[in-house]
Amino acid sequence: MVSKKDFLRVAFPHTWGCHRNFRGHRMARPNALSHRFRLGIVLHVLVAILALPALFTASALATESLDALYEKAKKEGKLTLYAPFSARSMEVILPGFMKKFPGVTINHIDSTPNQLLARIVAEARGGRVLADVFGGSLPYMAQLSEQKLLVPLGLPEAAAYPAHMKSDFWVATDTQFYITGWNTNLVKKGDEPKTFEDLANPKWKNNLIGESRDFQMLVAFAKRKYNSEEKAIDLFKRIAANQVEFHRGHSELAELLVGGQSALCFTCYSHHFPPRMKKGAPIQSMLTEGVGEVGGSVSVLKGSPHPNAALLWARWAVSEEGQRVYAQAGETPAHPNVEPKTT
Repeated sequence: MVSKKDFLRVAFPHTWGCHRNFRGHRMARPNALSHRFRLGIVLHVLVAILALPALFTASALATESLDALYEKAKKEGKLTLYAPFSARSMEVILPGFMKKFPGVTINHIDSTPNQLLARIVAEARGGRVLADVFGGSLPYMAQLSEQKLLVPLGLPEAAAYPAHMKSDFWVATDTQFYITGWNTNLVKKGDEPKTFEDLANPKWKNNLIGESRDFQMLVAFAKRKYNSEEKAIDLFKRIAANQVEFHRGHSELAELLVGGQSALCFTCYSHHFPPRMKKGAPIQSMLTEGVGEVGGSVSVLKGSPHPNAALLWARWAVSEEGQRVYAQAGETPAHPNVEPKTT
């Protein structure tokens, strides 16, 4: 058995400069995961795709105590957070912060990452900064950084994070893993797929659903599993020949799978399975391989109207205490010492 810390070290060994800088070498494969970290998808993992520096500037580390920062944040009284949260995260994470820091109210703007990015850019071009914090995946962080809309972060709470889970401008808050799953009422025992290659079998024609925006799958197979773009493209073409039905949103994919709308899900999130299975949903996931990435991160906007509240949120969100709240919300925490909850 390996710990989550060891898994993260193996699964996220580098932060890549951009698509063309993937070096294409194969990953080490641990034998199993911690019993608390039951993701079981340790074969080939995609790391962040971004054009950001991978290391913190040591001299920029904050020295102010959280208590002193909290007193300043209370005077601001408000935090505007642009972040795509699930319903469960909104119910758990936001109240968790406000309970810890009463007097600092969160104005949460929820939308898709691309819509939030477009909003931030439009506001900046109009000479306004309305958001304090942006929480999103790394390709969007890269775009904000390239446009110089983020301030450098030096969070002492991020010291425990490996270098590939943080940069000068962001720190990872959660990870996510793409896997294949199926409805056990529609897929006979013993007939389940064992690898992604099995999904190209014509017997699954018109029985596959997926998310059309999950380009990470193709990149991971091209640069990690096969070290060949041609082989990866060929596999995905053969899978596509089975008439994959695409939907927007991974939560919707999970619910469609539970409801028997399709036999198999091609790009489901691993963390969507345990809570539904605990409630008796007839679903199961493939535990032999999958693709992982930094799912969410935290950054502070340049010119933030509530800079102390923004920094307070960032430090709390990446701390062990904040990451435990993320775990309670059903997220897979990025902190190497905090395990996800499987129930």
